[in-house]
Amino acid sequence: MATCDVCGKEVSMPYNCRHCGGTHCSEHRLPENHGCSGLQNWNDPQGVFDSGFDDGVNGPTSESSSLLSKLPIDTGPGGPLAYFRGNATYTFLALIWLTMAAQFLAYLVGGMSLHNALFTLSSQNPEYVWTWVTSIFAHSPFFIPGGSILHIVFNSIVIFFFGPLVERYVGSRDFAILFIVSGVLAGLGQLGISAAFGAGSAVLGASGAALAILGVVTVLNPDLRVYLFFIIAMPIWILAVGTAAISLLLIVSGAPGGGGIAHGAHLVGLLVGVAYGKYLERTRNVRMPNQLQMGGGPGGPGGPGGRGPF
Repeated sequence: MATCDVCGKEVSMPYNCRHCGGTHCSEHRLPENHGCSGLQNWNDPQGVFDSGFDDGVNGPTSESSSLLSKLPIDTGPGGPLAYFRGNATYTFLALIWLTMAAQFLAYLVGGMSLHNALFTLSSQNPEYVWTWVTSIFAHSPFFIPGGSILHIVFNSIVIFFFGPLVERYVGSRDFAILFIVSGVLAGLGQLGISAAFGAGSAVLGASGAALAILGVVTVLNPDLRVYLFFIIAMPIWILAVGTAAISLLLIVSGAPGGGGIAHGAHLVGLLVGVAYGKYLERTRNVRMPNQLQMGGGPGGPGGPGGRGPF
């Protein structure tokens, strides 16, 4: 038995949409009957995959063109960037790891002074507006003494598993806006909270954006089962509440950056995600899928969830 993502009806033979990865009953199985979000990202100017029910999939100027459709390389379903076509989640993950490589080069050329000027959002130089964005993709440099790879790994895991759920629901463009805006607000929020306690702060990492994604999923599907550290099973709302409680406790105790962790950024990012999730809940009529799914985006091999449920 499975539950229809639109009407909540229990069905013994569910239909899995190849465009958005949702689960539907026979009444809502067609994309036009469940407000399919996946089609918003499809760019098929040749009409090869035209289903006949949505004229919007034709035409290269569709608002739903993927983020990489303008590149002078093959981003089609059979191309080398198929997984990135119409899929901001994996694009951002790639940028995060490429940024780490750029951090290493900056460190080799100019040491930590150049590295921090390019990638670290700090209370000492908040006027370096480029760091409002670059700091989202940069992470604690594990190539220096005392550094750790866990920061970038943990953030990548959260984005990898939960990013596609949100992106399939809101589309690549809105997902990209959510990622950047929540990351910027989380970083600036950390600086502001630290300043309120009379302390300076420096921010690196996509934790704020990752927790915004978690917040959206928590609102739209609070009972989604996740595994903390891949071992402890729990509904996602417990994970979100626990994260918020720990961050809030450390902030009110005067340690918004305790343990070298930007707890203020975590809390701000989570709150941004919850607020956006509440907005989506009021304005959209489609429920988020009830299970994590792996696979490429609308242009990737097999379409959304092409690798089956996870």
